[in-house]
Amino acid sequence: MVTNAPDALDALPDDVAAAAFRRLVRHLRHRHDAQNIDLMGLSGFCRNCLADWIRDAGFEGDKAAARELIHGMPMDQWKAAHQTPATEEQLARMEASVAKNRVE
Repeated sequence: MVTNAPDALDALPDDVAAAAFRRLVRHLRHRHDAQNIDLMGLSGFCRNCLADWIRDAGFEGDKAAARELIHGMPMDQWKAAHQTPATEEQLARMEASVAKNRVE
């Protein structure tokens, strides 16, 4: 739901928001068993989205550097160590979930 009402999140001090973000990223680095495809299927975002969002927020590195920052290692290395092939069911859940992200 989109409203013009103030969002209390905007009043959160930047240092607190930054600490929470770093904790989230470290948690996802630890929980590599939570596959990106499953995160996308459930919540409509994943580690790669976080990398895109830090670039949108002003991170000066390229896409590969942003993903390395979030994953804690180069993307190819992370994929080889932790990513499993997506099933048709996972892909369908992700597609349905991502559709909910669209704002018209």
